Amino acid sequence: MARYFDVHPDNPQPRTIGQVVEIIRGDGLIAYPTDSCFALGCRLGNKDGMDRIREIRHLDSGHHFTLVCRDFAQLGQFVQLDNAVFRAVKAATPGRYTFILPATKEVPRRLWHPRKKTVGVRIPAHPVTRALLDALGEPLLSSTLLLPGDEEPMTHGWEIKERLDHAVDAVIDAGDCGTEPTTVVDFSDGEPEIVRVGAGDPGRFA
Repeated sequence: MARYFDVHPDNPQPRTIGQVVEIIRGDGLIAYPTDSCFALGCRLGNKDGMDRIREIRHLDSGHHFTLVCRDFAQLGQFVQLDNAVFRAVKAATPGRYTFILPATKEVPRRLWHPRKKTVGVRIPAHPVTRALLDALGEPLLSSTLLLPGDEEPMTHGWEIKERLDHAVDAVIDAGDCGTEPTTVVDFSDGEPEIVRVGAGDPGRFA
């Protein structure tokens, strides 16, 4: 049964955040809010957590997971950026974008795109997500919480608790979330290609 945490959306309680981080460090799987929509997340090295996300969402082996990072310094450990891409990504973070970039050796090979050797990364602006990442000290391996058969992600923490009570270890409720996932920008060839139009304005990469 999933633990349910009611968290203030702007000033998340440190003690509660600490309890969630302990669950993540213990290889738990959480449902948490972001600045775009709810997401599923686990520790980067948690292979079982990754498999559970695949099972919950019915994802195939080619799905691009996202590394949700605390800041640009952390993001730079996991992806390669030349100067032009660095400036473009830096200007759009934190925000509602996911960037597909060449992975460094810090990223487990099972997370690489099989052909391109890329990985998705993002830096969110949501205060609760940022508090989690600060306390955890490493990225969250993450995927949008969109269930098979649903047209949009769930927006209420209580609804997620009801539907995924035995599939996740914790649900963080910080109020209603949006339904639009991030805008995905592929920089793997050096030039921006909009892969998915979502919550972030794609115009800045046109």
